[in-house]
Amino acid sequence: MKITVKVDGTTYTDDVEPRTLLVFYLRETLGKTGTVVGCDTSNCGACTVLMDGRSVKSCNVLAVQADGHEVTTIEGLAEGESLTPVQEAFRDCHALQCGYCTPGMIMQATDLLSSNPSPTEAEVRTGMEGNLCRCTGYHNIVKAVLQASGQGSTTGGEQS
Repeated sequence: MKITVKVDGTTYTDDVEPRTLLVFYLRETLGKTGTVVGCDTSNCGACTVLMDGRSVKSCNVLAVQADGHEVTTIEGLAEGESLTPVQEAFRDCHALQCGYCTPGMIMQATDLLSSNPSPTEAEVRTGMEGNLCRCTGYHNIVKAVLQASGQGSTTGGEQS
């Protein structure tokens, strides 16, 4: 099937097998390898991207379902060399651990903050529930999301 998808600001038209998952289209066809395959069952959220501004697990979406939509990957989130506030907060709060979950976490946090710019800690934890960190680094991830929202410390990863 022929699909046309705008990914990170560029429009692509490609023929894809109807069963191709969006994550594999992004990685293998477009070379957007920042979107990672974690569990391949939509449980971990490592493959989270934004589709029309809302987070989706790209291993749970067919590429043909993205036809006519706009997709943002971790590569397309920042503008040039300038990181987004969420990306800066993840760096500042040492919310990276091994880094495997980080692209999905950042995309999920971006969606969370777009719909709730000032979440409570409980709302952050609930909003990030579908994304797993196998390093169990959730504390610094929550701090990073709060910092990105303008709440919390802007220094270091260890705070009380």
